[in-house]
Amino acid sequence: MARIRTGKDGSRKEVIVKAAVTLFYEKGYKAASMRELAERVGVEAASLYNHIRSKTELLHDICFNVANAFWEHIHVVELSDARPIEKLETLLRFHIRQMINNFEEVYISDREWRYLADPYLSNFHNQRRNYRKRFAAIVQQGIDNGEINKIDASTSVLIVLHAVSGIESWHRSKFKISGEELEEHMITILIDGLKK
Repeated sequence: MARIRTGKDGSRKEVIVKAAVTLFYEKGYKAASMRELAERVGVEAASLYNHIRSKTELLHDICFNVANAFWEHIHVVELSDARPIEKLETLLRFHIRQMINNFEEVYISDREWRYLADPYLSNFHNQRRNYRKRFAAIVQQGIDNGEINKIDASTSVLIVLHAVSGIESWHRSKFKISGEELEEHMITILIDGLKK
C-alpha cells in the first residue's frame, strides 16, 4: 500500500491539508471529494482516515489556521507603540501579503467557512466579527487623535478588507505587476485615503 510522502519537517497530516487547500480552492469545498484528495496524496481513500477524522476537520484546520494568524498579528500590532495610522499600515501590509503569498488558504477561509459545523461555525463567525471590531477600534483611535479623516470606522474597515480581497483578480491576471508593486500601490491608495 502506498504511503503519503512527507518532506523533512512535515507530517502526513500537513501533506493532506496542503493538498486539501488546493482541491478546495479548485473545486469548492462542497464539490471536493475525499477520493480525489486521496488520489492527490497517492493513497486509498480509506487510508486518509488514519490521519484525519473527516473532510470537515480539514476545512476547520484551514479556516482556523488562517484566522489565528490574523488574530495573533493584530494582537502584536495593538500592543505596539506605533501611531494608529502606522498600525493600520502594518495590518494592511499583512493582509496584502497573506493574499499574495497564501492566497488559496485565505480564499478558502474567506469563502468556504460557512460550511463549518457548529460549534466551530459560530466560533469562526464570532472571531471574524471581533477581528473587524478590533481593526475598527484602531481606525477610531486615529480619528480621535486627528490622524484619520472623520469617517465611520466600521465602514472603512469593510471597504479596506474588500479592497484587499480584490487581490483575487490580480492572481487571475495574465499581465500583472509584481506583488511588491501591488502592495505599495494599495498602501498608497488605501492609507493615503484614510489620512487627514
